[in-house]
Amino acid sequence: MIEVVLNDRLGKKVRVKCNEDDTIVDLKKLVATQTGTRPDKIRIQKWYNIYKDHITLKDYEIHDGMGLELYYN
Repeated sequence: MIEVVLNDRLGKKVRVKCNEDDTIVDLKKLVATQTGTRPDKIRIQKWYNIYKDHITLKDYEIHDGMGLELYYN
């Protein structure tokens, strides 16, 4: 179980607990329940790398305590 911190740069930081074998879609669903937005309107990225929905967190080497950027489409 890892904890990922997502910052939308508008003053909202979301801490989400998830497994390393979860996909980005699973992470988006967890974030959507905390923020109140729809999962299909969320984009997760780190710098200029936009994360694809079907790839796991382990494949992207996302570890415990890592910070990601949260954008709304």
